[in-house]
Amino acid sequence: MIFTVITINYNNLEGLRHTIDSVVNQTYDNYEYIIIDGGSTDGSLDIIKRYNDFITYWVSEKDRGIYHAMNKGVTQAHGDYCIFMNSGDCFYDRDVLTNVSNVITNEGVVVGKVVYDNDNIISPPPKFGELTLYHLYSGAIPHQGSFIKTDLLRKYPYDENLKISSDWKFFLQTLILDNCSIRYSDVFVARYDMHGFSSSNPELMLQEKEKVLSSIFPARVLADYRHMKASECLTQSLTIQLRQHYRIDKFLYRLGVIILKLIK
Repeated sequence: MIFTVITINYNNLEGLRHTIDSVVNQTYDNYEYIIIDGGSTDGSLDIIKRYNDFITYWVSEKDRGIYHAMNKGVTQAHGDYCIFMNSGDCFYDRDVLTNVSNVITNEGVVVGKVVYDNDNIISPPPKFGELTLYHLYSGAIPHQGSFIKTDLLRKYPYDENLKISSDWKFFLQTLILDNCSIRYSDVFVARYDMHGFSSSNPELMLQEKEKVLSSIFPARVLADYRHMKASECLTQSLTIQLRQHYRIDKFLYRLGVIILKLIK
């Protein structure tokens, strides 16, 4: 099993240093490392050159944005699976690639756990097993925790017209429309940089998601999903279990009706 680790960087010297350290110190040997730099002027190039012996391919030149750079990285990939560990993000520990190599079989995408701050986990697996459109409609899959078959990334290049949600669109295309296989693993894969571009632009992310959804799905389908999203509440996560116990479900329904009458 060959992994391709791809790092995108632009003027993030300290973040790049941490990312490279986490890659080159992996205990798993069968990987290649690609760095795509957007023409940094902050000394990032010196860091890249310092680690030149550990890097399979690197380039530093102006690009058209994050997803153009990610696509450039994929064109240089020779591994079975790619993972994007962009500058500022780091592997969780030295054994990540070793641990993931032990759980991957032949899935299209394998997703491990991604943490931030004090090991808070982001984007947990779907509560009820299989991933569905609703899971992606409501959330996302972190690319820092995702090992993706290289062939899929070549079949569905990232949409370079999007600034922040192209990886999310990629998962819609592959996992929902193409029904590619996905596996969630308990392996901790990455520590997420909360200062990244996507984290600081939630409004743009929502706008682009709506644009992508409208371009892929019929309006009447999206209307149902918007209704379901608007109806979300804490008890919704218990719906399947409650329906297995009809009397409890019925009791809670009646209780809810009473509460709503009282607060009107």
